[in-house]
Amino acid sequence: MINIKIKDGSVQQVQEGATVLDVAKNISDGLARNAIAGKIDGKMVQLSEPVKNNQTVEIVTLKDKEGMEVFRHSTAHILALAVKRLFPNVKISIGPAIQDGFYYDFDFENPIKQEDLNKIEAEMQKIIKEGLKFKRQEVKKEEAYKLFSDMNEIYKLELLEAIPDGEIITTYTLGELIDLCRGPHLEDISIIKALKLQSITGAYWRGDEKNKMLTRIYGTSFPKKSELDAYLEMLEQAKLRDHRKIGKEQELFFISPYAQGMPFFMPKGLNVINNLIDYWREIHRKAGYVEISTPIAMSKSLWEKSGHWAHYRDNMYTFQIKDDEEFAIKPMNCPGGMLYYKENIHSYRDLPLRVGELGKVHRHEASGTLHGLFRVRCFTQDDAHIFMTPEQIEDEVMGVLALVDKVYSTFGLKYHIELSTMPDDHMGELKDWEHAETCLKNALERRNIAYQINAGDGAFYGPKLDIHIQDAIGRTWQCGTIQLDMQLPKRFELEYIDENGDRKEPIMLHRVIYGSIERFFGILTEHFAGAFPVWLAPVQVKVMALTDRNSEYVKEIAEKLEANGVRVEVDLRNEKIGYKIREAQLQKIPYMIVVGDNEQQQNIIAVRHRKNGDMGTMTLDEFCNSLKKEIFEKIIK
Repeated sequence: MINIKIKDGSVQQVQEGATVLDVAKNISDGLARNAIAGKIDGKMVQLSEPVKNNQTVEIVTLKDKEGMEVFRHSTAHILALAVKRLFPNVKISIGPAIQDGFYYDFDFENPIKQEDLNKIEAEMQKIIKEGLKFKRQEVKKEEAYKLFSDMNEIYKLELLEAIPDGEIITTYTLGELIDLCRGPHLEDISIIKALKLQSITGAYWRGDEKNKMLTRIYGTSFPKKSELDAYLEMLEQAKLRDHRKIGKEQELFFISPYAQGMPFFMPKGLNVINNLIDYWREIHRKAGYVEISTPIAMSKSLWEKSGHWAHYRDNMYTFQIKDDEEFAIKPMNCPGGMLYYKENIHSYRDLPLRVGELGKVHRHEASGTLHGLFRVRCFTQDDAHIFMTPEQIEDEVMGVLALVDKVYSTFGLKYHIELSTMPDDHMGELKDWEHAETCLKNALERRNIAYQINAGDGAFYGPKLDIHIQDAIGRTWQCGTIQLDMQLPKRFELEYIDENGDRKEPIMLHRVIYGSIERFFGILTEHFAGAFPVWLAPVQVKVMALTDRNSEYVKEIAEKLEANGVRVEVDLRNEKIGYKIREAQLQKIPYMIVVGDNEQQQNIIAVRHRKNGDMGTMTLDEFCNSLKKEIFEKIIK
């Protein structure tokens, strides 16, 4: 018998030669039935993988993120097999699982069409019914190279070239398909009960515009048809809420072909952006932050010092100035924040020092990845850097978590948090990492916040908390992040004088809440389907006249609303009032005021809400007081 540690810390005894699946059966029959894959000492493996004495084993099911990745990665291989059967001369490249689905990239002799997806999908269903099994094999690089050379799979050969000679390679066979893959995969593909191929796009091999354009097929799969139906319904809702569509309809923003990936905000869109910024400044001022502004471009030598030149150069825009010094437009705000701190001598009494910056950054993104406000080349980060002593870490993280909760609650957004721990390629000593991770855990637990561990996914300079918000139709977006940095202060030789007069190195916390103001604006546009809460709405009230006789009264009402700080538009067109109301509702304007002879004579107004309809008549003062309260309290109706 051998001893196996399991997730809850207990020890199980199993027969020598037992597999991960045997460990699952030893725990419970139910867990074994639901098992998809396993982890041995943190590494994902097949259920058939043998376990050894004193290893830590975790059973992965479809409730786990990794379980759905295995499920969908296996579906991607089924897609590749179906395509190979239908198009024998096709060349295959890569096919990973992605959030909510999978894709596979192919090199077809002749272009395929959207209609071909139905034929491929039918072949995939047929393959699943055949009951094929994934067969895993380990071979040396040289054997793998010969194998894929014989099949003339040129893209697999290129992937192999990057692997050191003598390395052991893993291949997976499914039917006639042999693929280069680390795995793991499903032991039983019949559990894939529902799948859908969704779209075809072009994708450069290895994401490089200099390489050949391949055909990417996107799809998704689920263990239940009801889950697929719910997902497809969510996608239909997402189409209706598409921020690019709403942005055009409501005249919020546009992207010009002269500045791909760099949004232009029109007056109404800028109203929303400015309200987001005003709110950010208000809550940060109350939380003890100071705000700075750093240059948009700085010398190459700064980026070399920060490490960005070595690790991020390809994503940076650079230029020469007259005396031949090379500059880069900033892709991050952090180095500028370091220079701000370094400008003065700091005592321990100055710490924590909370420094915020709404900094415009530029990053070179491939044109094929650009997507509305969600993936751009130019955006504003709501950065903040907190400089502190090691003893202050926990309290400062708690303070940021409180701020995160306040912001997301204001927008009615639910969220969950992942703690990403030390990666293999980390910098710094293990004891510092352990201390930092403990501080993050303690802060979460002291605030009674549930969290998930994302093992090994921390930044190379420190562990982090990633905050994922959930929108109105159930999609999740990673916006906020709290990152402990134990390296950048060292690179910039930052110091403070402690109570004994000794020079010490501060700990630094990077954090964003919106993440990118432009992206957050896009997320909110889709979350609210363009019907922004009144405090954010580009136009808060539209005043309409029933007849030309009421035009002056409409103007008088609008002037009074503007004097009260309300964003207002008037509609004096010679159109039927029903048409005017429908148009205002399509524009998602929160409130409409309709006035005719009766309202003018009684010096009252008739009010309509975009969702609740007719609210009856009232005085303008009554409406203003109610509206100002709704704006001040940032109420969501």
